[in-house]
Amino acid sequence: MPSIDFGGVKEHVVTRREFPMSKARKVLKHETIAVIGYGVQGPAQALNLSDNGFKVIIGQAKRFKSDWDRARRDGWVPGKTLFDIDEAAARGTVIQMLVTDAAQRVIWPTIKKALNPGDALYFSHGFSIVYKDQTGVVPPDDVDVILVAPKGSGTSVRRNFLSGAGINSSYAVEQDATGRAEARCLALGIGIGSGYLFPTTFQHEVYSDLTGERGVLMGALAGIMEAQYQVLRRHGHSPSEAFNETVEELTQSLIRLVDENGMDWMFSNCSATAQRGALDWKSRFKKAVLPVFSELYRSVTSGKETARVIRACGARDYKQRLDKELARMGQSEMWQAGSAVRALRPRTKGRAITRKTRGVGGRKSN
Repeated sequence: MPSIDFGGVKEHVVTRREFPMSKARKVLKHETIAVIGYGVQGPAQALNLSDNGFKVIIGQAKRFKSDWDRARRDGWVPGKTLFDIDEAAARGTVIQMLVTDAAQRVIWPTIKKALNPGDALYFSHGFSIVYKDQTGVVPPDDVDVILVAPKGSGTSVRRNFLSGAGINSSYAVEQDATGRAEARCLALGIGIGSGYLFPTTFQHEVYSDLTGERGVLMGALAGIMEAQYQVLRRHGHSPSEAFNETVEELTQSLIRLVDENGMDWMFSNCSATAQRGALDWKSRFKKAVLPVFSELYRSVTSGKETARVIRACGARDYKQRLDKELARMGQSEMWQAGSAVRALRPRTKGRAITRKTRGVGGRKSN
Protein backbone atom coordinates (compact mmCIF):
# COMPACT_ATOMS: atom_id res chain seq x y z
CA MET A 1 0.00 0.00 0.00
CA PRO A 2 1.34 3.47 -0.84
CA SER A 3 2.07 5.83 2.04
CA ILE A 4 0.51 9.26 1.49
CA ASP A 5 1.36 12.42 3.42
CA PHE A 6 -1.84 13.92 4.83
CA GLY A 7 -0.75 17.27 6.25
CA GLY A 8 2.43 15.88 7.78
CA VAL A 9 0.86 12.60 8.89
CA LYS A 10 1.60 9.59 6.71
CA GLU A 11 -1.24 7.15 6.04
CA HIS A 12 -1.53 3.99 3.98
CA VAL A 13 -4.24 3.95 1.33
CA VAL A 14 -5.40 1.41 -1.25
CA THR A 15 -6.14 2.52 -4.80
CA ARG A 16 -7.28 0.72 -7.92
CA ARG A 17 -3.64 0.54 -8.98
CA GLU A 18 -2.62 -1.64 -6.02
CA PHE A 19 -5.89 -3.57 -6.02
CA PRO A 20 -7.19 -3.64 -9.62
CA MET A 21 -10.65 -4.82 -10.58
CA SER A 22 -9.20 -8.03 -12.00
CA LYS A 23 -7.87 -8.91 -8.55
CA ALA A 24 -11.18 -8.01 -6.91
CA ARG A 25 -13.05 -10.29 -9.30
CA LYS A 26 -10.62 -13.11 -8.60
CA VAL A 27 -11.05 -12.74 -4.82
CA LEU A 28 -14.85 -12.79 -5.08
CA LYS A 29 -15.09 -15.22 -8.00
CA HIS A 30 -17.07 -17.85 -6.12
CA GLU A 31 -19.00 -15.50 -3.83
CA THR A 32 -22.68 -14.60 -3.89
CA ILE A 33 -23.11 -11.08 -2.51
CA ALA A 34 -26.46 -10.66 -0.78
CA VAL A 35 -27.26 -6.97 -0.39
CA ILE A 36 -29.77 -6.70 2.44
CA GLY A 37 -31.87 -3.57 2.16
CA TYR A 38 -32.72 -1.53 -0.93
CA GLY A 39 -33.11 1.89 0.64
CA VAL A 40 -30.18 4.35 0.73
CA GLN A 41 -26.82 2.58 0.21
CA GLY A 42 -28.25 -0.70 -1.06
CA PRO A 43 -29.21 0.32 -4.60
CA ALA A 44 -25.92 2.09 -5.33
CA GLN A 45 -23.62 -0.61 -3.96
CA ALA A 46 -25.63 -3.43 -5.52
CA LEU A 47 -25.81 -1.82 -8.97
CA ASN A 48 -22.13 -0.88 -8.94
CA LEU A 49 -21.08 -4.38 -7.93
CA SER A 50 -23.32 -5.95 -10.56
CA ASP A 51 -22.11 -3.57 -13.27
CA ASN A 52 -18.54 -4.53 -12.33
CA GLY A 53 -19.29 -8.20 -12.95
CA PHE A 54 -19.93 -9.61 -9.47
CA LYS A 55 -22.73 -12.00 -8.57
CA VAL A 56 -25.26 -9.96 -6.59
CA ILE A 57 -28.69 -10.70 -5.17
CA ILE A 58 -31.02 -8.43 -3.21
CA GLY A 59 -32.75 -9.12 0.10
CA GLN A 60 -35.66 -6.76 0.67
CA ALA A 61 -38.77 -7.12 2.83
CA LYS A 62 -41.79 -7.17 0.52
CA ARG A 63 -43.90 -5.23 3.01
CA PHE A 64 -41.82 -2.15 2.21
CA LYS A 65 -43.43 -1.91 -1.20
CA SER A 66 -41.66 1.23 -2.43
CA ASP A 67 -38.20 -0.32 -1.94
CA TRP A 68 -39.28 -3.66 -3.42
CA ASP A 69 -40.76 -1.92 -6.46
CA ARG A 70 -37.66 0.22 -6.85
CA ALA A 71 -35.52 -2.91 -6.94
CA ARG A 72 -37.74 -4.37 -9.65
CA ARG A 73 -37.53 -1.16 -11.69
CA ASP A 74 -33.74 -1.34 -11.42
CA GLY A 75 -33.78 -4.76 -13.05
CA TRP A 76 -33.66 -7.18 -10.11
CA VAL A 77 -35.93 -10.15 -10.80
CA PRO A 78 -38.09 -11.70 -8.05
CA GLY A 79 -37.12 -15.33 -7.47
CA LYS A 80 -33.85 -14.93 -9.41
CA THR A 81 -31.97 -11.93 -8.06
CA LEU A 82 -34.57 -10.40 -5.72
CA PHE A 83 -35.71 -12.23 -2.58
CA ASP A 84 -37.12 -11.65 0.86
CA ILE A 85 -34.44 -11.02 3.46
CA ASP A 86 -34.26 -14.52 4.94
CA GLU A 87 -33.89 -16.25 1.57
CA ALA A 88 -31.28 -13.80 0.27
CA ALA A 89 -29.24 -14.17 3.46
CA ALA A 90 -29.37 -17.95 3.16
CA ARG A 91 -28.19 -17.81 -0.46
CA GLY A 92 -25.35 -15.33 0.14
CA THR A 93 -21.77 -16.00 1.15
CA VAL A 94 -21.19 -12.27 1.68
CA ILE A 95 -24.05 -10.63 3.58
CA GLN A 96 -24.10 -6.86 3.17
CA MET A 97 -26.09 -5.31 6.03
CA LEU A 98 -27.37 -2.13 4.35
CA VAL A 99 -30.72 -1.66 6.08
CA THR A 100 -30.93 1.21 8.57
CA ASP A 101 -29.05 0.92 11.86
CA ALA A 102 -32.31 0.56 13.79
CA ALA A 103 -33.54 -2.11 11.36
CA GLN A 104 -30.31 -4.13 11.67
CA ARG A 105 -31.16 -4.72 15.31
CA VAL A 106 -34.60 -6.04 14.31
CA ILE A 107 -33.49 -8.38 11.51
CA TRP A 108 -30.32 -9.64 13.22
CA PRO A 109 -31.89 -12.91 14.46
CA THR A 110 -32.85 -13.72 10.86
CA ILE A 111 -29.39 -12.87 9.53
CA LYS A 112 -27.57 -14.75 12.30
CA LYS A 113 -29.61 -17.88 11.63
CA ALA A 114 -28.64 -17.78 7.93
CA LEU A 115 -24.88 -17.39 8.47
CA ASN A 116 -22.64 -20.33 7.64
CA PRO A 117 -19.01 -20.85 8.72
CA GLY A 118 -16.73 -18.93 6.38
CA ASP A 119 -19.34 -16.38 5.33
CA ALA A 120 -18.52 -12.68 5.43
CA LEU A 121 -20.70 -10.19 7.28
CA TYR A 122 -20.28 -6.74 5.73
CA PHE A 123 -21.30 -3.35 7.10
CA SER A 124 -21.05 0.21 5.82
CA HIS A 125 -21.29 1.65 9.32
CA GLY A 126 -19.77 0.51 12.62
CA PHE A 127 -22.98 1.24 14.57
CA SER A 128 -24.34 -2.26 15.16
CA ILE A 129 -21.00 -3.83 16.07
CA VAL A 130 -19.57 -1.05 18.25
CA TYR A 131 -22.78 -0.56 20.21
CA LYS A 132 -23.51 -4.29 20.45
CA ASP A 133 -24.72 -3.92 24.05
CA GLN A 134 -27.61 -1.87 22.69
CA THR A 135 -28.15 -3.57 19.33
CA GLY A 136 -27.56 -7.22 20.27
CA VAL A 137 -25.58 -7.75 17.04
CA VAL A 138 -22.82 -10.19 18.06
CA PRO A 139 -21.52 -12.22 15.08
CA PRO A 140 -20.46 -15.85 15.56
CA ASP A 141 -16.71 -16.53 15.71
CA ASP A 142 -16.59 -18.46 12.42
CA VAL A 143 -17.48 -15.61 10.02
CA ASP A 144 -15.48 -12.64 8.72
CA VAL A 145 -16.73 -9.24 9.93
CA ILE A 146 -15.72 -6.41 7.62
CA LEU A 147 -16.61 -2.82 6.80
CA VAL A 148 -16.50 -0.57 3.75
CA ALA A 149 -17.94 2.88 4.46
CA PRO A 150 -18.31 5.18 1.42
CA LYS A 151 -17.86 8.84 2.32
CA GLY A 152 -21.09 9.91 0.69
CA SER A 153 -24.75 9.13 0.24
CA GLY A 154 -25.94 6.25 -1.91
CA THR A 155 -26.89 8.75 -4.59
CA SER A 156 -23.30 10.05 -4.69
CA VAL A 157 -21.87 6.51 -4.70
CA ARG A 158 -23.84 5.74 -7.86
CA ARG A 159 -23.32 9.09 -9.58
CA ASN A 160 -19.58 9.06 -8.97
CA PHE A 161 -19.40 5.49 -10.25
CA LEU A 162 -21.15 6.45 -13.48
CA SER A 163 -18.91 9.49 -13.95
CA GLY A 164 -15.76 7.41 -13.36
CA ALA A 165 -14.65 9.44 -10.34
CA GLY A 166 -15.50 6.92 -7.64
CA ILE A 167 -15.99 7.92 -4.02
CA ASN A 168 -13.51 7.57 -1.15
CA SER A 169 -14.28 4.87 1.42
CA SER A 170 -12.86 3.70 4.72
CA TYR A 171 -12.41 0.00 5.41
CA ALA A 172 -11.91 -2.16 8.47
CA VAL A 173 -11.64 -5.79 9.53
CA GLU A 174 -13.22 -6.56 12.89
CA GLN A 175 -12.92 -10.34 12.71
CA ASP A 176 -10.85 -12.53 10.38
CA ALA A 177 -12.18 -16.07 10.65
CA THR A 178 -11.05 -17.27 7.22
CA GLY A 179 -7.70 -15.56 6.72
CA ARG A 180 -9.30 -13.85 3.70
CA ALA A 181 -11.19 -11.07 5.47
CA GLU A 182 -8.98 -8.19 4.34
CA ALA A 183 -8.85 -9.40 0.74
CA ARG A 184 -12.63 -9.76 0.67
CA CYS A 185 -13.04 -6.35 2.24
CA LEU A 186 -10.77 -4.58 -0.26
CA ALA A 187 -12.32 -6.44 -3.19
CA LEU A 188 -15.78 -5.27 -2.16
CA GLY A 189 -14.49 -1.73 -1.66
CA ILE A 190 -13.04 -1.68 -5.17
CA GLY A 191 -16.15 -3.43 -6.49
CA ILE A 192 -18.53 -0.71 -5.27
CA GLY A 193 -16.39 1.87 -7.09
CA SER A 194 -14.26 3.43 -4.36
CA GLY A 195 -11.77 6.02 -5.60
CA TYR A 196 -9.42 5.00 -2.82
CA LEU A 197 -9.77 3.16 0.49
CA PHE A 198 -8.22 4.18 3.79
CA PRO A 199 -7.96 1.96 6.87
CA THR A 200 -9.95 2.57 10.04
CA THR A 201 -11.59 0.56 12.81
CA PHE A 202 -15.29 -0.05 13.37
CA GLN A 203 -15.09 2.20 16.45
CA HIS A 204 -13.29 5.07 14.75
CA GLU A 205 -15.64 4.89 11.78
CA VAL A 206 -18.81 5.16 13.82
CA TYR A 207 -17.45 7.85 16.14
CA SER A 208 -16.32 10.05 13.24
CA ASP A 209 -19.43 9.33 11.17
CA LEU A 210 -21.97 10.11 13.89
CA THR A 211 -20.06 13.28 14.80
CA GLY A 212 -19.76 14.39 11.18
CA GLU A 213 -23.42 13.84 10.31
CA ARG A 214 -24.64 15.71 13.36
CA GLY A 215 -21.95 18.35 12.85
CA VAL A 216 -20.45 19.94 9.75
CA LEU A 217 -21.90 17.57 7.15
CA MET A 218 -25.58 18.03 8.01
CA GLY A 219 -26.75 19.24 11.43
CA ALA A 220 -24.39 22.17 11.96
CA LEU A 221 -24.57 23.22 8.31
CA ALA A 222 -28.37 23.28 8.32
CA GLY A 223 -28.48 25.14 11.64
CA ILE A 224 -25.91 27.77 10.61
CA MET A 225 -27.73 28.38 7.32
CA GLU A 226 -31.05 28.86 9.09
CA ALA A 227 -29.50 31.26 11.61
CA GLN A 228 -27.86 33.49 8.98
CA TYR A 229 -30.98 33.49 6.79
CA GLN A 230 -33.12 34.46 9.79
CA VAL A 231 -30.84 37.38 10.72
CA LEU A 232 -30.81 38.70 7.15
CA ARG A 233 -34.59 38.49 6.83
CA ARG A 234 -35.08 40.12 10.23
CA HIS A 235 -33.10 43.10 8.95
CA GLY A 236 -35.18 43.56 5.81
CA HIS A 237 -33.30 41.56 3.18
CA SER A 238 -35.49 39.82 0.61
CA PRO A 239 -35.87 36.01 0.58
CA SER A 240 -33.94 35.86 -2.70
CA GLU A 241 -31.05 37.93 -1.38
CA ALA A 242 -30.93 36.08 1.94
CA PHE A 243 -30.94 32.67 0.25
CA ASN A 244 -28.33 33.60 -2.34
CA GLU A 245 -25.97 34.99 0.29
CA THR A 246 -26.52 32.00 2.60
CA VAL A 247 -26.83 28.92 0.38
CA GLU A 248 -26.62 29.51 -3.34
CA GLU A 249 -23.21 31.17 -3.43
CA LEU A 250 -21.82 28.48 -1.14
CA THR A 251 -23.14 25.49 -3.09
CA GLN A 252 -22.75 26.84 -6.61
CA SER A 253 -19.45 28.66 -6.29
CA LEU A 254 -17.39 28.69 -3.10
CA ILE A 255 -17.59 25.05 -2.00
CA ARG A 256 -16.55 24.02 -5.50
CA LEU A 257 -13.36 26.03 -5.08
CA VAL A 258 -12.73 24.31 -1.73
CA ASP A 259 -13.24 20.95 -3.43
CA GLU A 260 -10.92 21.96 -6.24
CA ASN A 261 -7.91 23.02 -4.20
CA GLY A 262 -8.62 23.68 -0.53
CA MET A 263 -10.00 26.43 1.72
CA ASP A 264 -6.99 28.73 1.21
CA TRP A 265 -7.57 28.47 -2.55
CA MET A 266 -11.18 29.53 -2.12
CA PHE A 267 -10.13 32.45 0.10
CA SER A 268 -7.48 33.54 -2.43
CA ASN A 269 -10.13 33.66 -5.16
CA CYS A 270 -12.42 36.00 -3.22
CA SER A 271 -12.21 39.76 -2.77
CA ALA A 272 -9.83 41.33 -0.26
CA THR A 273 -12.82 42.49 1.78
CA ALA A 274 -14.24 38.95 1.88
CA GLN A 275 -10.85 37.47 2.78
CA ARG A 276 -10.20 39.86 5.64
CA GLY A 277 -13.67 39.52 7.11
CA ALA A 278 -13.71 35.74 6.85
CA LEU A 279 -10.28 35.39 8.45
CA ASP A 280 -11.23 37.74 11.28
CA TRP A 281 -14.52 35.97 12.04
CA LYS A 282 -13.33 32.38 11.52
CA SER A 283 -11.74 32.16 14.97
CA ARG A 284 -14.87 33.58 16.63
CA PHE A 285 -17.06 30.93 15.04
CA LYS A 286 -14.56 28.22 15.95
CA LYS A 287 -14.48 29.39 19.58
CA ALA A 288 -18.30 29.45 19.66
CA VAL A 289 -18.85 25.95 18.27
CA LEU A 290 -15.87 24.06 19.69
CA PRO A 291 -17.69 23.37 23.00
CA VAL A 292 -20.72 22.11 21.05
CA PHE A 293 -18.57 19.69 19.05
CA SER A 294 -16.87 18.47 22.24
CA GLU A 295 -20.28 17.83 23.78
CA LEU A 296 -21.41 16.08 20.61
CA TYR A 297 -18.38 13.75 20.57
CA ARG A 298 -18.98 12.83 24.22
CA SER A 299 -22.60 12.06 23.40
CA VAL A 300 -21.49 9.80 20.54
CA THR A 301 -18.82 7.87 22.46
CA SER A 302 -21.04 7.41 25.52
CA GLY A 303 -23.74 5.72 23.45
CA LYS A 304 -26.37 8.40 24.06
CA GLU A 305 -26.73 9.12 20.35
CA THR A 306 -27.09 5.42 19.62
CA ALA A 307 -29.81 5.03 22.21
CA ARG A 308 -31.72 7.94 20.71
CA VAL A 309 -31.42 6.53 17.18
CA ILE A 310 -32.66 3.11 18.25
CA ARG A 311 -35.51 4.58 20.29
CA ALA A 312 -36.66 7.13 17.72
CA CYS A 313 -36.04 5.26 14.46
CA GLY A 314 -37.47 2.04 15.85
CA ALA A 315 -40.86 3.61 16.64
CA ARG A 316 -43.77 2.39 14.52
CA ASP A 317 -44.76 5.91 13.50
CA TYR A 318 -41.21 7.12 12.85
CA LYS A 319 -41.60 7.40 9.06
CA GLN A 320 -44.70 9.57 9.46
CA ARG A 321 -42.97 11.81 12.02
CA LEU A 322 -39.86 12.05 9.85
CA ASP A 323 -41.94 13.05 6.83
CA LYS A 324 -43.53 15.85 8.87
CA GLU A 325 -40.13 17.13 10.08
CA LEU A 326 -38.71 17.16 6.56
CA ALA A 327 -41.89 18.75 5.21
CA ARG A 328 -41.57 21.59 7.73
CA MET A 329 -38.02 22.16 6.52
CA GLY A 330 -38.93 21.99 2.84
CA GLN A 331 -41.97 24.26 3.29
CA SER A 332 -40.05 26.89 5.28
CA GLU A 333 -39.60 30.25 3.58
CA MET A 334 -35.87 29.67 3.26
CA TRP A 335 -36.15 26.46 1.28
CA GLN A 336 -39.17 27.64 -0.70
CA ALA A 337 -36.95 30.56 -1.73
CA GLY A 338 -34.30 27.98 -2.60
CA SER A 339 -36.73 26.13 -4.84
CA ALA A 340 -37.47 29.37 -6.71
CA VAL A 341 -33.75 30.16 -7.04
CA ARG A 342 -32.97 26.69 -8.41
CA ALA A 343 -35.75 27.04 -10.97
CA LEU A 344 -34.03 30.16 -12.31
CA ARG A 345 -30.68 28.41 -12.87
CA PRO A 346 -29.65 27.79 -16.49
CA ARG A 347 -30.82 24.37 -17.53
CA THR A 348 -28.20 21.63 -17.76
CA LYS A 349 -28.70 18.03 -18.69
CA GLY A 350 -28.14 15.84 -15.63
CA ARG A 351 -27.06 12.23 -15.80
CA ALA A 352 -29.70 9.74 -14.79
CA ILE A 353 -28.79 7.31 -12.05
CA THR A 354 -29.70 4.16 -13.89
CA ARG A 355 -28.32 0.73 -14.57
CA LYS A 356 -26.46 1.13 -17.82
CA THR A 357 -22.91 0.04 -18.06
CA ARG A 358 -20.27 -2.34 -16.85
CA GLY A 359 -16.98 -1.28 -15.35
CA VAL A 360 -15.95 1.43 -12.91
CA GLY A 361 -17.43 4.72 -14.03
CA GLY A 362 -19.26 3.15 -16.93
CA ARG A 363 -16.04 2.12 -18.65
CA LYS A 364 -14.43 -1.24 -19.12
CA SER A 365 -11.94 -1.68 -16.31
CA ASN A 366 -9.17 -4.15 -15.57
